[in-house]
Amino acid sequence: MAEIVAETLYRSRTVTVRDTRCRGTCAHESPEEWTTSTQLVFPYRGVYIRHVGHDQAVADANQVLFFNAYQSYRVSHPVAGGDASLSLVISEPQLDELAPRELLRDDPGPMFRPLRVRIDARTQALITRLRHRLRRQIAEPLEVESLALAMARRALGRRTAHQPGASAGRQRLVDPRSWRSRATSRDVGPLRTLLPKCACLQCISRSCSSRWKACRSIGISCVCDSRVRWICWPSATI
Repeated sequence: MAEIVAETLYRSRTVTVRDTRCRGTCAHESPEEWTTSTQLVFPYRGVYIRHVGHDQAVADANQVLFFNAYQSYRVSHPVAGGDASLSLVISEPQLDELAPRELLRDDPGPMFRPLRVRIDARTQALITRLRHRLRRQIAEPLEVESLALAMARRALGRRTAHQPGASAGRQRLVDPRSWRSRATSRDVGPLRTLLPKCACLQCISRSCSSRWKACRSIGISCVCDSRVRWICWPSATI
């Protein structure tokens, strides 16, 4: 199997939908890559890191990533298992109409300033529905374009899109490479300064505040017992 498999699920003048799967064997930064068109990339499985110059963005199912046309980037996979993403290529007039001015650069053609923004649960549900119906080949063209544009509208909307509010230093705390090194260590002491009382998924509701949420990407040994549980991510830095 190739390292990257990209499959076009739908193509029209308005929108193109691609499903891209990567084996994730490259733990370090890959050679430079770029796209020939601006894309909205919605990861739905796995975790990877996109490096653009000195900036980086952790890609997971809670984010939409902006791949600007001809902007070089590198990708690394800090955790095994590969990843998969659904990509939207929307025609320039529609994308320019959907995207708020504060997200765009002052360049000809739609070019995004941030590397990513957070998306809500409704947008994630639209991603799942669109991919499911395209995979089953039961979606009509009008339905595909309606779902794709609804995804883009919610992902870019002022009320539903959330740019990271933390500083660059705090955002780097969620780099899975550093979390994995702690997750694979027998010593869970350093985590006590970052996690609430317990890292158990079952204990989150009573031990974790609303600033923390479960992430099923990395497992660690529980603070309470030796069983492997799921780590808590600080949502303020995501």
